[in-house]
This record gives sequence, structure tokens and C-alpha cells, in this order.
Amino acid sequence: MSTEITALRDKLVAALKRHEASFKITADTPEKFEVTGTIEAMQGKKKVDGIYFASLVPKPKDVRLYFFPTYTHAAEMQDMPENLKKCLKGKSCFHIKKLDAELENDIRAMIDKGVGLYQRDGLLK
Repeated sequence: MSTEITALRDKLVAALKRHEASFKITADTPEKFEVTGTIEAMQGKKKVDGIYFASLVPKPKDVRLYFFPTYTHAAEMQDMPENLKKCLKGKSCFHIKKLDAELENDIRAMIDKGVGLYQRDGLLK
């Protein structure tokens, strides 16, 4: 089980980079990793070059995974596993304090589902 913040961040970055062909990496620093789409889309009332998808922000006690599909596609994302729900604070922010194989697989599956939903809706290639 991984608890060191840098190791957690690296594993979560790897989970997002599995879909790198669909994303534009807009930030990749130790303080923040962020991915957006590459297709013009409306984000609220504003047209953007690519819709926000997710970001990672390491904090002293955890890594925050801000995952926009849980906000934009709340109904489709409701059926997430209980261990993942426990990490969710608010509508789209997951506080990852430790990462075992099960949680890591659940996060990957959630990212895969989010990518699929965004592709279905023409938000990602």
C-alpha cells in the first residue's frame, strides 16, 4: 500500500496518462497535474479549447484528484465502489490518502468510464 505523497501522485498521473491520446496535458509540475480535452466545447457559458477533465494536487496529507466527470455526468458516475465514495469530498474532489491495488483499479475504472462518457458526448477524441 502506497502512502507517500509523491508515490501516490505518480500512480494517479500514470492512471490519467493511460488516456494521453485523448487529452492535452495543461500542467505537469510537482504542485499540479492537469488534463483537458482537445476538442472545442462549451464549459458553462464559455467556449474553451478543451473541456476540463481532471487534475491532481498533492497536499501534505493526501493527493487531491479533482475529477470533473463526477460533476458533469453525476447520474452515470453514481455507481462507484464504496471505497472510492469514501474518498469523495463534495461533488468532484477525491482525497487519496493511501492507495492499495483495489482502490487503484477502481480509480482506473472510474477514469476509463469518464473518458468513455466524454467521448460519447463528443468532448474527447
